[in-house]
Amino acid sequence: MKVKVQKIDGKASGDIELSDAVFGVEPRADILHRVVTWQLENRRGTARPTRERSDVARTGKKFGRQKGGGTARHGDRAAPIFIGGGKAHGARKRDFEQSLNKKIRALGLRMALSSKAQSGLIVVDSLELKDAKTKALAETFGKNGWSGKVLVIDGETVNEGFRRAAGNLPGVNVLPAVGANVYDILKHDTLVLTKDAVAKLEARFNG
Repeated sequence: MKVKVQKIDGKASGDIELSDAVFGVEPRADILHRVVTWQLENRRGTARPTRERSDVARTGKKFGRQKGGGTARHGDRAAPIFIGGGKAHGARKRDFEQSLNKKIRALGLRMALSSKAQSGLIVVDSLELKDAKTKALAETFGKNGWSGKVLVIDGETVNEGFRRAAGNLPGVNVLPAVGANVYDILKHDTLVLTKDAVAKLEARFNG
């Protein structure tokens, strides 16, 4: 698949051949749904448990007479009715982490990239900026027609000047190629890849 490459200012900068094995896969909603669900579930923290009667460190010594004391026949300070006692019917620990086959995860990422290749993918030669300022970068985005949510993926590391300039732009997120993931790709309207990012992503699957 051949796509046009442009500079960050929108000027043409030749063509690039994208691998059909990475950018030409037919997307399937069920695979993408499985991968996104796996990602979001694994972001959830563990639901913390409460301490029940058996978990509380209090004496088990009987602290009153069985009869004649004028009070109930309590035998344990860990009972839920006492201050410092265990919680009755407390919350249990819950882990939300899911497992997903590595091949499905890789297929989901290729499908997400392919869905953007059909509409919403832009390839730039690099993220080098003459004026690494937020205002100048916002004007560049406007000239290029990059509106809404924009995800920019660079190569090994993100260009520092671009990262700082894009930091205060609403709806713009920047990632290195190793951080590319299905959820972030799908939730953004436009995906911008550098040539280095394309090379890293293709090597990730070909390797």
